[in-house]
Amino acid sequence: MNNTIKGGLFALLATLLWSVNMVIASGIKGHIPPIGLAFWRWTVACIVLAPFAIKSTYKSFKIVKKHIRYLTLTAVLGITIFNTLIYFAGRTTSAVNLSLIAISIPLFIVALSRIIFKENVSTIKIVGIATIITGVLVLISKGSLQALLHINFTIGDLLMLVACFFFAYYTILVRQKPDDLTPKVFLFSVFVIGTLLLFPFYMYEHIYYKKVIFDTKTVLVTIYVGICASLISFYLWNEAIRLIGTSKTALIYYLIPVFSGILAYFFLNQAILLTQIISMGIIISGLLITNKK
Repeated sequence: MNNTIKGGLFALLATLLWSVNMVIASGIKGHIPPIGLAFWRWTVACIVLAPFAIKSTYKSFKIVKKHIRYLTLTAVLGITIFNTLIYFAGRTTSAVNLSLIAISIPLFIVALSRIIFKENVSTIKIVGIATIITGVLVLISKGSLQALLHINFTIGDLLMLVACFFFAYYTILVRQKPDDLTPKVFLFSVFVIGTLLLFPFYMYEHIYYKKVIFDTKTVLVTIYVGICASLISFYLWNEAIRLIGTSKTALIYYLIPVFSGILAYFFLNQAILLTQIISMGIIISGLLITNKK
């Protein structure tokens, strides 16, 4: 299996895991406070990864110390801020708006790749991106232009837009990972730093706002988002960036609404409409056009 196929599969699987996470989030809204969910999500990821990475990280302590500024910035953007902002955004805006704004992540990544790495944006790529965006808009609006024009935006929408930019910048930073930082050491260092920076905010929320109640639902959700939607998905995403670059990896993120719709059909008994099938076809066509050599 060559690097292109492997990188594409890694990005595809990471996107699928994040899609499951979105379906779960729609069923647990309000059950767990946002910072509490983010903190325990990354705590679980750190605990699970520790047996495999703590020894290597200890041996590479000088290397970690050498790149501590880079690691801290990456942790702040990808771990401390990104998911926490999404959880806050979900409290004041609709899932439709979140899906609409999530379109901006690959666009931010392509733009930043162009600015930082001078990556060429070919005409065929622009056509493919435009096709993908059309498919996502059809999916969100259910084929109705009026529905798209009458979407109301809130503070949650602004938070989601900021979160998208931070994740795009995180993706760019991953591509700049120093060679002397192995993937395992890099991932563990970023997880630990990001979680430690979340801790003061979690304690404030715990004392003054709302405590996390560790019932069965909370534990199961936290285990999933900690292992699958954090540890596994971030490793796969980072490896995909290394193998096929930021722009190609970013475009696969557009499949999230496709996966989310299919998963919602099977697990939440939500019907799949004709407009959803059409939009899925448009999105997949756009991906094929964008990656055409």
